[in-house]
Amino acid sequence: MTHDEKRLFLIKALLAESMKYPDMEVSDEAYFQDKLLRGLMNVRLPKPVSTEFIKIQDQYLSEKVRLKGVVSAEKILSVRDEFESILPSADRISLWKGDITRLDADAIVNAANTTMLGCFIPCHGCVDNIIHSISGVQLRLACNEMMKGHKEPVGSARLTSAFNLPSKYVLHTVGPVVSGELTKKQCHQLSSCYSSCLELAAKNQLKSVAFCCISTGEFLFPRAKAAEIAIKTVTDFLKKSTEIKKVIFNVFKEEDYDIYRGIICNG
Repeated sequence: MTHDEKRLFLIKALLAESMKYPDMEVSDEAYFQDKLLRGLMNVRLPKPVSTEFIKIQDQYLSEKVRLKGVVSAEKILSVRDEFESILPSADRISLWKGDITRLDADAIVNAANTTMLGCFIPCHGCVDNIIHSISGVQLRLACNEMMKGHKEPVGSARLTSAFNLPSKYVLHTVGPVVSGELTKKQCHQLSSCYSSCLELAAKNQLKSVAFCCISTGEFLFPRAKAAEIAIKTVTDFLKKSTEIKKVIFNVFKEEDYDIYRGIICNG
């Protein structure tokens, strides 16, 4: 079965699962097929799936990961080497701009919501959606089994397999939602997201962790303050812990890169 044939198989299998799409037309173009497949995966509820589906999905997603290109976390320069930063533990901290789902760190951090089931909005641009889309339907199933209908408190963290991602694990954390003036409680909660992830990583003997910019997207935490909290919490943790050898601050937007670089270079 070719890559294109696998994509069509997965689309047809997902369409057949629901009575909502009896007359859905599937484009002949690979780009639109891929968008449709991602959207169908995004809205799929956590329910049993056939071993054949999993096998073909895993093959398809593994090929997507290969085509995007895996980035070695180990080879990303530390901020000491790249920027001559004097930040505490600068030799164990890196700044990298790009798609977090390309990193082969021991764990990448997902900015989740309280259900921990991923984003259900088709093809949404949030990191939660992107991570679930590349990991595969197993991630939502694993999160559902882990949560059993409960809600996750803000500032805590959970660990799951990364399935089809290059990383080994995903650390899921729920950041604070800012709807008005930023509060001290929200700042403390964001700091807790970083420390909870690091504590869980160290407990599970993980050596490298890549953080996304938690809460700065849909949750509207001010970017500069979020970066300040992230860097301080991580450097404070690394001062007292030797288990984690590398922490990567992963940013996707140039604005965030400039903010982090400014703090790192003036640290």
